[in-house]
Amino acid sequence: MGNLSFKEYYAEKLARFESYLKRTFPVLPEQVGKLEESMKYSLFAGGKRLRPILIMITAECGGGDVEQTLSFACAVEYIHTYSLIHDDLPCMDDDDMRRGKPTNHIQYGEALALLAGDALLTHSFRLLSSGAPKTILPEKRLKIINLVAEKAGIFGMVSGQVADIDENKKGDDLDWLQFIHANKTGALITACIQIGAILADTSEKEFELFTRFGEEIGKCFQIQDDILDETGNKDKLGKNPGTDLINETLTYPKIFGLEKSKKLANDSYDKALASLKLISKDTTRLGETARFILKRDH
Repeated sequence: MGNLSFKEYYAEKLARFESYLKRTFPVLPEQVGKLEESMKYSLFAGGKRLRPILIMITAECGGGDVEQTLSFACAVEYIHTYSLIHDDLPCMDDDDMRRGKPTNHIQYGEALALLAGDALLTHSFRLLSSGAPKTILPEKRLKIINLVAEKAGIFGMVSGQVADIDENKKGDDLDWLQFIHANKTGALITACIQIGAILADTSEKEFELFTRFGEEIGKCFQIQDDILDETGNKDKLGKNPGTDLINETLTYPKIFGLEKSKKLANDSYDKALASLKLISKDTTRLGETARFILKRDH
C-alpha cells in the first residue's frame, strides 16, 4: 500500500468496504420489501464513506487487521445513513435532494423513510454485537458498543441535532455552535477514530492522541461543511446549497464570516496533525485523510 497515492489508497479501502456492505446486507421478508428497498436506496446512494474508512485507516495505522474492522465500519455507516434520512425529513431540515437524488421521504413517503432510518439504526447494533469476527474479545466488542451508543445518542449526535433545531437558543452563539458541531457531527467522527484505535490495541496514551485527532478533524469537517453550504455548487454537493442561510442555521460563516472560518478550519487541521506527530506509529495515511477533509469541495 505504501506505493499508492492517497487517491488510490482511499479508492482501495472504499472498494473493499462497498463490497462488504453489499454482500452483508440482510435479506428481509417479502412482506416488507418496500422497507428493504427504502433502506438500500439511501445506504447504497454512494458518498465518501468517510466514517467507515476512518475506522479502517486508523486500525491499519495502529497496526490492526483491517478485516476485523469491516462489520464495525458497516454499523457506523448504517447509523450515519439513518441520521441523514431523518435529518432530511420535513420536521427537521426539510431537504428534497441528497447525493444528487431525491431524499428518502420524497421517494418513499415520510412514514417509510422514518421506519427505514429506525431499521438502519437498530440493525447497526446487531452488526456491532455479533457481526464481527469471533476472534474479537467480548470486552473489546462491549467497549465499542458502549462507545457508539454514547456518541450516536443523547451524549452525542442526537443532542447535537436537538440543539441545532432549537429555535430559542439562549446565551452565547459560539457556545451553542461548538456544542452543536461537537455533538451532531464531531462525536461520530471521533468515535470512528476511537473504534479503529480500540481494534488496534493502542496504548492508553495513544488512544488519547487518536481521540484528540478525531475531535479536531470532526471540527474541521463541520466548518468546511458550513463553508461549502455557502460556496459550493449543486452538482458537486449533490444537494441544494444555501439551506443554512434559508433556515437561518447557526454556522461558522454566520458568526465569523468566510475568511475567518477558513482559518479556523486550517487551525483544527494543524492541531489534528500535531496530535498524530506524537504517536509512535506510521500515521501518514491519517494525515492525508485530514488534508482530504480540509480540501474537499463536496
